[in-house]
Amino acid sequence: MPYTWTQPSADDATTRLALWPHRSLPRRGFAAFILGTFALITIPLYPLLGTVVLWGLLPFLLLAVAGLWWGLEHTYKTARLREDLSIDPQHVHLVRTNPGGDVQEWDCNSYWAQVHLHPTGGPVAHYITLKGRGREVEIGAFLSEDERKVLYGELADALRAATKPV
Repeated sequence: MPYTWTQPSADDATTRLALWPHRSLPRRGFAAFILGTFALITIPLYPLLGTVVLWGLLPFLLLAVAGLWWGLEHTYKTARLREDLSIDPQHVHLVRTNPGGDVQEWDCNSYWAQVHLHPTGGPVAHYITLKGRGREVEIGAFLSEDERKVLYGELADALRAATKPV
């Protein structure tokens, strides 16, 4: 799953959650895919070597490869999204770092923090929100539906454990 929990230690009672979008194509795979696409797209050009038609088709084929390159590169830039949640007995703090680098923060008292699962009505099915201090914020909207269902239970357990009397 594209998230990890860090459990509290003896000297630090903070539980941490880091979330990021799933990356199915690593950089090495990106290079191999572009190279393979370029190699395969040139196959129809071999019979046209030495003809004027080659120069008519070549810009369009190169444009197709450039479009694939741009599209994949764009997905890498949007995958720089990251959400970090820390839960301790007093505070819940969420930091969202957007692909452009701007940071959004939300915090509230752990006792008043609530996690909600919206099966319908959100931008995605099984939408998860955290609510507290008069604000409701989304968390993990980029995860798959099954991952959000599991995350909801884990978040509810973590909030319950943080506010449990010692």
